Amino acid sequence: MPRNIEIKARLANRAEVEDRLIPLIDSGPITLHQVDHFFRVPDGRLKLRQINGEHAELISYHRSDSAGPKTSSYRRVPIIHPEDLTALLGDILTPLGTVVKERTLYLVGQTRIHLDEVEILGSYLELEVVLNDDQTEEEGTAVANDLMQRLGIQEEDLLIRAYLDHLLK
Repeated sequence: MPRNIEIKARLANRAEVEDRLIPLIDSGPITLHQVDHFFRVPDGRLKLRQINGEHAELISYHRSDSAGPKTSSYRRVPIIHPEDLTALLGDILTPLGTVVKERTLYLVGQTRIHLDEVEILGSYLELEVVLNDDQTEEEGTAVANDLMQRLGIQEEDLLIRAYLDHLLK
């Protein structure tokens, strides 16, 4: 199963983080409008993500609710008819909620850096250090910690839970 090391953090000053990020990037920015529909499952999380109204994917993932870099294992499947699948999943599973965001994507080495504007919640940064099969979680955590330091992300800015959990509060 694919894995990454990730963090989410609140951004008090997005422009300042972008200024620190620009010299580091290998590619980007790419702007994505994402709508994530979440469904209750017995273990982990399940969401149907629609991207720019053009593409969709079903994503299942497992990640602990803890501050700081954490491992996420996931599976993604491309979806051709997202509206039909959303309705079907809603018939057989309990819908939990929807997260709508404008995501700006940058790549720095093996890391996907997202600057997110989440409806209702505000500005956030997400790092996803995509691990190679032979890479340890400790190596990925070291990459995440280095990028957090370079971008000025403080421990007190880190989120423990997913965006959806904050919306449901």
